[in-house]
Parts: sequence; C-alpha cells; structure tokens
Amino acid sequence: MQEQISDSPVAEETATVDAPSDTLLLVDGSSYLYRAFHAGGDWSVTLPDGTRQPTGALRILINMMQSLEREFPTRYAVCVFDAKGSTFRNALYPDYKGHRPPMPEDLASQIGPIHQVVRLLGWHVLCIEGVEADDIIGTLAGMAAEQGKRVIISSGDKDLSQLVNEHVTIIDTMNGKKRDVAGVTAEFGVPPSLMIDYQTLVGDTVDNVPGVDKVGPKTAAKWLNTYGSLDKLVEEAAGIKGVVGENLRKALDWLPIGRQLVTIKTDCDLGDHVQGLPDLGALARHPRNIEELRAFYQLYQFRSLLKALPDDSGGTAAAAAPAPGGTGDLFSEARPSEQDHAAQASDYQTITTWSDFDAWLARIEQAELTALDTETTSLNPLQARILGISLSVQAGQAAYIPLGHEAPESPEQLPLDEVLQRLRPWLEDASKPKLGQNIKYDRHVLANHGIEVRGYIHDTMLQSYVLEAHKPHGLESLAERHIHRRGLSYEDLCGKGASQIPFSQVPVGQATVYACEDSDFALQVHQTLWPQLEKEDKLRRIYELEIEASEVLFRIERNGVQIDAQQLARQSNELGLRMLELERSAHEMAEQPFNLSSPKQIGEIFFTKLGLPVIKKTSTGAPSTDEEVLEKLAEDFPLPRAILEYRSLSKLKNTYTDKLAGMTNPLTGRVHTNYAQAVAVTGRLSSTDPNLQNIPVRTAEGRRIREAFVAGPGNVIASADYSQIELRIMAHISEDAALIHAFESGADVHRATASEVFGVAPDQVSSEQRRYAKVINFGLIYGMSSFGLAKSLGIDNTAARNYIQRYFERYPGVREYMERTREQAREQGFVETVFGRRLQLPDIRSPNGPRRAGAERAAINAPMQGTAADLIKMSMVQVQRALDEQQRATRMIMQVHDELVFEVPEAEIDWVRSEVPRIMAGVAQLRVPLLAEIGFGPNWEQAH
Repeated sequence: MQEQISDSPVAEETATVDAPSDTLLLVDGSSYLYRAFHAGGDWSVTLPDGTRQPTGALRILINMMQSLEREFPTRYAVCVFDAKGSTFRNALYPDYKGHRPPMPEDLASQIGPIHQVVRLLGWHVLCIEGVEADDIIGTLAGMAAEQGKRVIISSGDKDLSQLVNEHVTIIDTMNGKKRDVAGVTAEFGVPPSLMIDYQTLVGDTVDNVPGVDKVGPKTAAKWLNTYGSLDKLVEEAAGIKGVVGENLRKALDWLPIGRQLVTIKTDCDLGDHVQGLPDLGALARHPRNIEELRAFYQLYQFRSLLKALPDDSGGTAAAAAPAPGGTGDLFSEARPSEQDHAAQASDYQTITTWSDFDAWLARIEQAELTALDTETTSLNPLQARILGISLSVQAGQAAYIPLGHEAPESPEQLPLDEVLQRLRPWLEDASKPKLGQNIKYDRHVLANHGIEVRGYIHDTMLQSYVLEAHKPHGLESLAERHIHRRGLSYEDLCGKGASQIPFSQVPVGQATVYACEDSDFALQVHQTLWPQLEKEDKLRRIYELEIEASEVLFRIERNGVQIDAQQLARQSNELGLRMLELERSAHEMAEQPFNLSSPKQIGEIFFTKLGLPVIKKTSTGAPSTDEEVLEKLAEDFPLPRAILEYRSLSKLKNTYTDKLAGMTNPLTGRVHTNYAQAVAVTGRLSSTDPNLQNIPVRTAEGRRIREAFVAGPGNVIASADYSQIELRIMAHISEDAALIHAFESGADVHRATASEVFGVAPDQVSSEQRRYAKVINFGLIYGMSSFGLAKSLGIDNTAARNYIQRYFERYPGVREYMERTREQAREQGFVETVFGRRLQLPDIRSPNGPRRAGAERAAINAPMQGTAADLIKMSMVQVQRALDEQQRATRMIMQVHDELVFEVPEAEIDWVRSEVPRIMAGVAQLRVPLLAEIGFGPNWEQAH
C-alpha cells in the first residue's frame, strides 16, 4: 500500500491553526494503533450495509491524537504508519520479525478508517510500501534537524531513542516519559549516540533480532562506557573474560548484521510520497474538515465526539467532559456515552437480590457450559475464603455475586452460606459442564467451604499450556493475545505495595466489572482455543490428560504430608553446629575472620593473601569465586572445600530444616505444596511453597531431610518410581536394536553400555567403567558435548570424543534419532513427545550459534523429558482411579519427578506393593517394557 501526502484542499473550519513554526511533530502511528486497540475493547457498530465494523481502536486513537494536538500544537505534523509487506531488513535477515503474529482481524479492519480520520483531523498521513515507519520518522527527523527545527516524536518505542539529539526529543504520552539526551542516558546508561551499539549488543526480542547471548542492558551499558563504542569493544573482544566474553566472541560474525537491523535509516528516498521536501512547508497541518468529520462520527456512532464539533453556526463546542471513571484527558472519549454503553458494552450484572440470583441459577442450570470464577481473601488456595463468585454463559454477559465486600456504602449482599447452599447442587453435579482459568485453585477455594465441585471439563490455562507452552498463560495475557481484550487489573482496583487494599475493600461496582471480566474473558478465550484443540487429535488427548491430572493434583495437594517438626529442629541444630565448626576452621585457615558468603572477601583472601591460582575471571576482569571455581580449587586446597560445605549446609538449613515445620497448615497439621502444571514447557510439574522437587539427595544431610516426611499412626510411606525411564524412552524413540535388546533382556543397561563402549564382556565390566557408561548414557540424552563429558569424568577431550564415537558405533539408532530430530525441529519449529505433546523451539533457526545449539539440545532431550512427564501423569490418573474404584484408604501425597509417594494403611501394603507398580508399568506400551519399583518405610527416605 502506498500513500502520498498532498496539499489537496479541505473544507476550512473557523478556527485557524496557531502553532509554533519551528517544530515538527512526528507520531509513530503503528505504536498508537496497537495501544489504541488493546485499550479500546471490542466495541463495534453495524454499518448501513449490515456489516459489523469494530470501532474500539478507532475511538481511542481519535482521542489520543486530539490530546496530543492540545498538548503540542505544532504547525508541522505527520502521522506515520507501517505498510504491509517486507523491507530491506527481511532481505538481510529472513527471520526479522518472524515471531510476530499477524495483525488481529478486528484491528486490520480499522486501519482504513483510522487513516481517513487522522487526515480529517488535519494531520498528514504517511505510509510507504517497503519502508518501515521508524525509517520514515528517522528520515523526516533528520531533515528537520538539519534545518535547525525542533522535532518531537510521540512514541512508546524505545528503539527510536537512537534518533535523540539536541534537536530531537521523544515523548511517551501513555506514561509521561520524556526521552531527551539526559533522559535516554539515565534510562539506558548510555547516551543516544551509543544507542545503536547498545541495541546491537542487547538485541530486540520484539523484532526477533538476536544480540549477544546472556548480555543484557547492564552488561551492554558497562561495556560501552568502558570501551567507548562497539567497534572498540570488538577490537578488545579477545581479552574479555568469562562466559559473556566467550559469547561476545561467538557473536562477532553476527554483530554487523545485527547493527544494520537495529539501525534506523535517516536517508530514505521518500520519492513522490512527500511533495516539496526537504521544505517543511509540505508538512504543514491542514484545518480540520468539520463536515466530513461530522459524517464520519455519525457513520461510526461516536456521539460524544459528534457533540464536541462546532455547530452549524460556526461556534465552537464546549470541551467534552471525561466520562465517570475515565482515566483523564487522553481517554476522555474512550468510554462511550450511556447510550453507547447500552448498545455496545458488555452486559455485566451485580446480583444482590434473590430474584436476580434465581434467574441466573436457572440460566446456569440450562447452560451448555458455564464459566465460573471466585474472588477470594488469599492467593494461598488452602486458606482462601470466598468474597464473591462470577458466572458467564454467553460472551459479553456475566454476573457477579458479591458476598464479602466491606467498602463504605457497599450494598446489602446476599448471605454467603445460603448462596453456597443454593449453588451446591449445581456445583456438585458432574452433568453440569463448567470451565475456569486455573480450575485447581477454584476447586480448593470451594472445598474450603465444604463443596466438592464436579463437572469441570475445561481450563483455559491448560488449553493455552498445551497449545503454546512457551508463552504466558495468565488470563490477562490470554485475553490480550486471543480475544484482544484488556480488562481491569488487580492493581487497578487495589493499588500496589504497602498502600494496597484487600479486595474486600473494593467498591462493589468496580469489583463487578473486574470479576465479570474474569469469567467472561475465560469463556471467550475458551471459545477461541478449544476449536484449535478439537481439530488436533494428539493435542486434544494431551489436554484431556492435563485436565485429569489437575483433578488428581488437587487431591494430592489437599492430602498434604505429615512433617516431624522435632526431627527437623534437631537437624537444624546439628547443621548450625557443623556450620560454626566450618566457619571457625575457615577463619583459622585464612588467619582472619571473614564472611563465608561474601565473594569479595573470599576473593581478597584467596588471590591476594593466599595466592591461590585464578581459574577464571568475571566480566569486570576480577578473579571469579563462583561455585565452579570453588569446586576446582577444592580439589587441591582445604579452604575452598570448607566454604563449599558451609554453603551447602546453609542452603539446607535456610531452605528446609528451618522453614518446613513453619509451613504446616494450622487447620490440617500437614504441609501442602502447590503443583503448577503450566510452567515447564516439557510438561513436568513444578512444586512451590514448599518446593519438594529440589530437596538435594546426593548428600547424607540432604537425604536426612526426607526422613522428616513421615506417615501418620497406623500408616507407612510408599515410594514408587520408574526405573531408568528416560533411557527406556530413548530406546523406544530411537528404535536402536542394541538398546532395545538390553532392556528386553532385563540387563543392567549401564553395564551393557560399558560392555559395548569398552569392548569387554558384561561380567568383566568394572565399577569405574559402569560409572563412565552411566554418565555417557544420561549425558547424551541431555546433549552433552565431548567437552562436557570430559569435565564430568575428569578425562581429556580426546578420550571423551573416543567414548562418544564408540557409543554411537554401538548404538547407531541413537545417532540417527539425534540427526533426524534436529532436522525435523528445524523444519517444523517444534518436536513432540511419544504421546503428541508439542514442544516449541523458538531459537531452532536462530543465527546466534549458542542459542541455536541450545535449541538443538532441547530438541533431542525434550521428547524424552516430555514423554516421562506424560507417563507419570498417566500413572497418577490411573492409580487414583484404581484407589477410588476399590475404595482404598491409601492416599497419594506427593509427586516428585518420576516418583509417586503414598501414605498407606498397614492393611493395604500388600495391595499397593503389587498393584501400583503393575498399573504404572501398564499405562503405555513402548518398544521396551516399562518398569516401576516400590519401597516402604516409616518415612520418605527409608521408603527408597
């Protein structure tokens, strides 16, 4: 699309433009577009021809432009938009902006009217095919600055900061930010003259432009202030130490391309698109075209804007007042008049009478699907109490039942207990389909009030997780991404920090909008995402598994685990005494007291006082004392050894032995973790508050912590886990005959690998050879290089390369799997688990070597980790189903990686011993047999 600025005559309005003659105002229209779209909601009108026309972005953008004009009444003004199609940057780097989704259809349909109305408002509109808006802005700003004119750029895009100088200033009307020379320097740590170098180092995730791996804003600013420019930094790259120095050297070939991509052009040939340049007279504002604006506002039903136009007599209208609840001048027209609201706004109802309640109860009883959401007193699911309930059965319609609001002038609310009793039959009816966002949380909240919800069949968080695991899954993000809605945030209502009020203090009217948006948006997001899952059989089955797992996890969390507080106290005391001994010993070795947790003090003692060898340096050039360095030094020196042990014990004490007992729920006397499903992209669960999956088990002290996880009277702890699950999955996926044979024959797979790699009979394999084979087996799964293998085994790189070569010679199917998987990942951008879980790899085609290599390692490992995650979830579901069907008293109390932990009545030990491993081994049929092993004991550690 090409558009041309011309001086075509327009109808004169009575008032003339009286603005400074020395200033050019450039508006980043593309930035404005998306801001207006996300702020504008889903307003729409029906045009005379019967078509639906979205108007939310159009309405907001008009007000943004008028507000900007009032604040900066310049004589020269241009609004610049991006055109469709590629630019020179796409030719230079095909993946430029490769991650950006297409423009939402509801926004695309408003582009034409937006361009039209901006012209009618007196602005020049510029949109040139093949030239980005930033480059047009850069070129016009450069021309004006050369003529000594002042330039104001209105945009929220930080990339434009490189244009700032004594003539050019950027303003961001959305947050009041001003970027002049001092502002840019304060915000980014470098002056505008270095912003191109800064952006080249940092990269641009929005435009999919890689920078230097692991180099963020602070490192980039530090380097540029130290070396003066990117060119000087490149000259000194060989001397920059640490991982970031390594990454810089790896990126040297890329940096010239990256610099071209991030550099805004200031010399574009605008051709005939702007007649008369470089004379700025071509950019002078036109008077508003009142008559055409009146027709435009009538067509799109902008009543408030229409009223604000001068009347037919030529008089000027009074300024339109902001609507109640508006956000100031910028959005004074953003909220429609009462008539507009009645016709277009979402229909949200506050229920404070039994008649309204009964009407909605009848609606949800008959509904095919109801979105349900609770407002509560706490984020802790087992302690939260209900403050209100919202319901939605149709997009744009929802109701909120306030049940605990205490704000001044709150209306009389229906009694909580009676509302719940009247809702109970519907809530507990499995035949009444329900959906929510993170349904596990709402299950807990309602369970706290004695209600066991049944009929939850959909969860928008899990739908997003299955479809796009690598993206955020909060409802706010989902609504913006999929239905292009932005609602009220919790902070909008309650504030932040110390001044934040509880939700119970929020006025009921505001709470209604917030709560109804939650259920309404969840329903609309579901209507967008569910059809995508329905048409993909494998993804739909994974989603159904996640829904089933969610219900089991709810029960595991609710069961909790008993903790022996006295034993933890004893362990804390013992750890504390041992730490004191280590501290005294360290002080004696250093011949002075020092803080064992201070890298600076440790560095001074190690390298200045004791003269220990410098293993590596930090990015600032100082000798490093990180854990890797300490471990290397500990091989030869006792002081680093003591510090490592001290830190290890300190972590155990501070994270577990001091805190676990205090995390006991006072109502149950047990510790209840929270399992997050939608975190790890591989499908693995994440445990928090407390984190039960990171308890260290490689040290005796770490294993002792598990001794504090005990069974109640008359019960024992049982631990069931899969044996060598990821190696078995590798055998299945790779179809390697030798690996399959090892598992089918029941052989020790590490001994079998050692036999193959070292060329000896299985019964002649030494313990050292078996250890090497174990490292090789698991290391290759995680994409370990020969360098990594050499480091793990303490051997040289040549020996490590030989081991890997022999491994692949004996297991050629594994090599073929790795090569095949890398190629498939590059072709399709994702890999899959055995059961169809999709694992996206955004960096698999990255020109940045380290990022691409990391994505390739993930491509090899993710199908195994993901398949293992699928299997343990299948096991949870099947085992829980068997427990329920046989009405067993055994309770599942933890899930840790590939392990399920139970609290088992002594009378059921034999059943659990035989049935749980059988069920776990039978949840899927792979090319090699699955094997689950189980142990019993009075505590978790002894059950292993």
